This record gives sequence, C-alpha cells and structure tokens, in this order.
Amino acid sequence: MKEYIGTKMIEAEPMDRGAYNKYRGWEIPEGENPADEGYLVKYQDGYESWSPKKQFEDAYRDCMGMTFGIALELLKEGCKVAREGWNGKGMFAVYQKGYPDGIPCNKQTAEAWGLNEGDLFKCNPYLQIKQEDGSHSMWVPSVGDLLAEDWVLVE
Repeated sequence: MKEYIGTKMIEAEPMDRGAYNKYRGWEIPEGENPADEGYLVKYQDGYESWSPKKQFEDAYRDCMGMTFGIALELLKEGCKVAREGWNGKGMFAVYQKGYPDGIPCNKQTAEAWGLNEGDLFKCNPYLQIKQEDGSHSMWVPSVGDLLAEDWVLVE
C-alpha cells in the first residue's frame, strides 16, 4: 500500500464513545467501551464521525500554533494565515495563484520588463503579505518564519 498524509480543515470537540452513540441515536455495540475518550469530528461537507483520542491527536493539530508546513497547505486552500509572533497588527499572508496563462500587462509592468502594454505577462504562483500599513507585497518567509510553530488561521 502507498502512504498518504492529509491536511483538511475540520471542527471537533471532545466526546467519549458513549456520548457519540447517544448523539447519533445508536446503541453501544457489544464489546465497545462507552468511556473511550475521543472526538466528535465535523467535516466541511457536513459529514460527522467519531475518532478515538489517540488517532485524532496524531492526525490533527489546533489551528492555533501550527507549523509553516501546515500553514502553507492552508494557504494553498485559500486560507489566510499569520504568525502570533508578528509585531504588526492586521498582518497576514495569502497564496496567489498567479497567471500561468498570462494576463495583459499594464504600462508599469510593460516598462519594467521591456514589453508592450497589453502583451501577455505570465506569472507563477507566489505568496503575498498584507503589511501593517495596509499595503501588500510579494513575500518570501524568513528562516524564522519557516521554523516557527506559532502560525494561526486568520478569519
């Protein structure tokens, strides 16, 4: 079998097996312990399930205090992320899909690249940051950003 690793956004709350079965209106199956610790898990498509505590905690991390790797996966899904350690208020990063098929360039871009205004300008995906002053810049994370574990989801 191949190995897989997953990243998805879910909602969850602690719930033992007995409470989950009661929530679903089910009887506890013979041989199962209703006191088993676990979580009620709600997926983005509305599907609900129960996960034993160890398996849940091995697979999921709180959206507060993420690694950059997890934050990057969320960026690619269209989420906004920031570091708790950033000093600037309102700062966050986003993923821009770029323009792989090209976009007509404006006068400023044409002059910068020696093109004609309106020529197709192809741009690869990139990260963008909203600065404290409200401006936006293309962004490359620092080594400190890459190794930090204080990344958070921005609503």
